[in-house]
Amino acid sequence: MFDGRDLEDAARMIEDWQAGVEARAAQTRELSGRLAAVTATARSDDGLVELTVGATGDLVRLELGEGIRGRPADETARAILATLHAARQALTAQVTAVTTEVVGAESETGRAVIESYARRLRAPDE
Repeated sequence: MFDGRDLEDAARMIEDWQAGVEARAAQTRELSGRLAAVTATARSDDGLVELTVGATGDLVRLELGEGIRGRPADETARAILATLHAARQALTAQVTAVTTEVVGAESETGRAVIESYARRLRAPDE
């Protein structure tokens, strides 16, 4: 029914499959670790607003220049939101670069990660 060669081929296939699974798991761990450390910083055109977003796109640092005091509150709010959007775009670009490097942008995992970040960090009006 089975000869020794069939068993050797089957064993080799199982070993290859296991090695592939282990390699993908290692890539996934590396990607997860690297993405957790990604941040992005943006500055408004006038330099009065600078902020940083963390790996999830949440605001983790906000600095306002002293010149902000002379501006109407609605202008300041618009500048903060525009700068936040720019930082999130930069974060998406960094996520794309890291994902491409680690697992490839065209891999199933790469596409899922990149699309997830792009969708989550997109401005509401986009």
